[in-house]
Amino acid sequence: MARFNDYKTVLKDLDEAQKMLASDELKELAEAEIPNLEKRKEQLEETLKQLLLPRDPRDDKSVIVEIRAGAGGDEAGIFAADLFRMYTRYSEGRNWKVDLMSANDTGVGGYKEVIFEVKGKGAFSRLKYESGVHRVQRVPLTESQGRIHTSTATVAVLAEVDEVEIDVPASDVKIDTYRASSAGGQNVQKNATAVRLTHLPSGLVVTCEDERSQTQNRLRAMGILRARLYEAEMEKRQKEASEARKSQIGSGDRSEKIRTYNYPQGRVTDHRIGVSIYNLPAVMQGSIDEFIDELATRDQAEKLAEAGV
Repeated sequence: MARFNDYKTVLKDLDEAQKMLASDELKELAEAEIPNLEKRKEQLEETLKQLLLPRDPRDDKSVIVEIRAGAGGDEAGIFAADLFRMYTRYSEGRNWKVDLMSANDTGVGGYKEVIFEVKGKGAFSRLKYESGVHRVQRVPLTESQGRIHTSTATVAVLAEVDEVEIDVPASDVKIDTYRASSAGGQNVQKNATAVRLTHLPSGLVVTCEDERSQTQNRLRAMGILRARLYEAEMEKRQKEASEARKSQIGSGDRSEKIRTYNYPQGRVTDHRIGVSIYNLPAVMQGSIDEFIDELATRDQAEKLAEAGV
């Protein structure tokens, strides 16, 4: 409403300035004023269009990020670890807290799977664009002949879900406990502290073993399960609402490669928007705002087009 009132004021001032053109005494003043008013009018029109777009209710939420090694063996696992560090640096730069929830390491400095929580207002609004298949092209340290290998890792970004937002009846969840395989102190090794949850209706399985107590692992696992179920429901609704929309942005479709990290060329390319950054070291240290800003702008433009604005 505040922006709309500004818009009405600008329209009124512009109308008055155009009437002043007929006056010899005020014509010069009007000619100087009109370009500024017209520019302000255009800016407010764009702002109003954006403000009228339906807002994703998840945007302010914290997130759970899941990174899984794809094709490429050990090198894919190392790349998954690189992505984990990249998102950790990015989050630290925004004063968000990163909390490791679950990790399955490869033993050579990589991860088969790593799940972590990013706590901070607006985390989902930025990181949601990172969902998809990330590809790396580089010469692995173990490659003796200097050949470039291509490996992949999949990133899934899930908005944290409160219990009141999605109900998961206890009868729908099978709970198994077992001894944790990762280091976590003598208590972890002696007792069955690790937890595996199976959501019977969907078949989803979540494991958590990084905490020292079974209760803590169970709470974390339930948080991940709720987030996955909520994400699945949101994807279903989005697909039904816009079947024709094939863009990766905001759709949750993780089937295609969204970004390539080319080490020999020092280049990172986001294939959804056709943007390349020739400063790969900075990107791997968390400088990904240039991609995210452009993705958010493109997402907004698509929504405006869909709304016929």
